[in-house]
Amino acid sequence: MKSGLVSTATAALVATVAGVGGTLPIVLAAADSVGATPAQASSWVSGLGIATAVSALILSVRYRMPIITAWSTPGAALIASTSGVPGIGAAVGAFVLAAVLILLTAAIRPLGRLIERIPASIAAAMLAGILLRLVIAMVEHVPGAPVLVLSLIALFLVARILVPTLASLIVLVAGALLAVGLGLVKPMPALGLSRPELIVPVWDVATLIGLGVPLYLVTMASQNLPGFAVLRASGYQPPTQPVLAVTGAASLGTAFLGAHTSNLAAISAALCTGPEAHPDPAERWKAGVFYALWWGLIALFGASLVGLFGALPPALLATVAGTALLGSMAGAMGAALAADQDRFAAAGTLAVTTSGITLMGVGSAFWGLVFGLIVLGIDRYVRR
Repeated sequence: MKSGLVSTATAALVATVAGVGGTLPIVLAAADSVGATPAQASSWVSGLGIATAVSALILSVRYRMPIITAWSTPGAALIASTSGVPGIGAAVGAFVLAAVLILLTAAIRPLGRLIERIPASIAAAMLAGILLRLVIAMVEHVPGAPVLVLSLIALFLVARILVPTLASLIVLVAGALLAVGLGLVKPMPALGLSRPELIVPVWDVATLIGLGVPLYLVTMASQNLPGFAVLRASGYQPPTQPVLAVTGAASLGTAFLGAHTSNLAAISAALCTGPEAHPDPAERWKAGVFYALWWGLIALFGASLVGLFGALPPALLATVAGTALLGSMAGAMGAALAADQDRFAAAGTLAVTTSGITLMGVGSAFWGLVFGLIVLGIDRYVRR
């Protein structure tokens, strides 16, 4: 393999390992929150692997640019923090709705422009509220496992300065070793290949509104839009509608395996779009091919990954998730509260979303968005 291809394959591998290692606990928390069985959780992870591998391969080869996709981490955080979902079937119904809305966004340009018109402060506040609940969960594990949690938080604070792109992976590996030393790890299950499981969607109206619509919004605002920005900052001009069409179709196809949405990556994309991947920008599209290969392996061995992570103590998984989301939460809070004229509405959105309240069966992320838009509309009307 030529040296250029070695660096390309390595960059893609780092992007894959960093993305999976740092955020898989969030996906597993999401699966647990909607009552997925271990087999369904394995199918969920495999479905995400399939969607990511297929979409990255198709887009990178077709458009000759490193179009890197991933699962929606904010979406998984939303699912994990949403209460009242009456089972995995209802969650799959919400996943199908979110995928259809992404496809409609690709097909109907005014819908995409409407999403872009949601004030950045309100969208950021909703995301911050979703992430804050998972960061708080990390701290709540301190009394039960102080040595494990506090040690890993300290390690993360150092790693984020020295090797920020690998900080979450370092915390995961070190945490697993420490958990073994403390006797907190359950017996490891036998390794095996994944067996995707078809899950019939249940069309629960409250879940469709309270989970499906916010899942679509956070995926678009927190993943797809930044993903396009990363590509453009690296000198590429990605075709918006085809990208949304491919990721939306991949999300729709794998939703029936229990997988939530797939979308453009941001942090992982940054690892594959710069000179570290290849000195020639015209050759970096090959990183998408290698990235698809690594994600194909994730899809193949998703059951083993779920089994390995299931043997780890909940305090470790909560700490990995919390530290991985801390930077994103800080960024979202900063964006939410940056504009003086929108600050009150954004603060209200943050408070309602973080509350976890469920009204008429609809979760807090939706009500946080509604509250913020109403307050912002009133404020802007008064200022006229």
